[in-house]
Amino acid sequence: MMPSMWISKTGLDVQQNNMNIISNNLANVNTIGFKKSVAIFEDLIYKATNNNINEKYDENNNSNNYFDAGAGARTREIQKNFSQGNLLKTDSNKDIAINGDGFFQIQMSDGTLAYTRNGSFLINNNRQLVNKNGLLLQPNITLPENFNNIYINKNGIVSVNINNKKEKIEIGQINIAMFRNNPGLESIGNNLYKETSMSGEPLETVPGTYDAGELEQGYLESSNVNIAEELINMIQTQRAYEINSKAINVSDKMLQKICEI
Repeated sequence: MMPSMWISKTGLDVQQNNMNIISNNLANVNTIGFKKSVAIFEDLIYKATNNNINEKYDENNNSNNYFDAGAGARTREIQKNFSQGNLLKTDSNKDIAINGDGFFQIQMSDGTLAYTRNGSFLINNNRQLVNKNGLLLQPNITLPENFNNIYINKNGIVSVNINNKKEKIEIGQINIAMFRNNPGLESIGNNLYKETSMSGEPLETVPGTYDAGELEQGYLESSNVNIAEELINMIQTQRAYEINSKAINVSDKMLQKICEI
């Protein structure tokens, strides 16, 4: 195979990966708390090639007639962009947005913790706050019987009214987790992330302290996908894919010319 055909083939691969990522971003444009992904590319190893015609040597007897031939490109990593999404007003007292850095802590079925920016919660049969999949918010918030309203302040303190009384009774505290390197978190689906060696261990803290974001009751964080930006990326990806396809076609015609000799 001609090197140009292989190089162009690697170009097709990375552009296909890029289109997959763009498509996933656009598919989740209305997903609460979704964080868009960005593909990071790099060039492949270079091969030093010697042109023996009129080869010259410097004073150290090294040839200066070598040149580096590239071998194409590859996808180095797919990185999450954790920039803040817009806050959408819902007026539901069970919806909570984090305005700033931090993640809600969710207890998985195996007892481990996962992390999310999706603050859309429900109340289960045991009067506990859970996510849409029935997984418990941590620290656990259990509402008392005969409660009427739920109040969550910016620092995560949870209070309720009982038996239609105006007096607020404090029943718990919602803490959030912070990481040294958010993009190092591992996506596990359902808008959940798990810690990795790249993200570092979580630091559980009170909202609004140690640079952690504050809580906003009655709001949800929208996806941080910018439709216009993704459409521009899509057009650029399409053009790059087309030009790599064209390069393969031209290389094939060059091979045909050689066969005709």
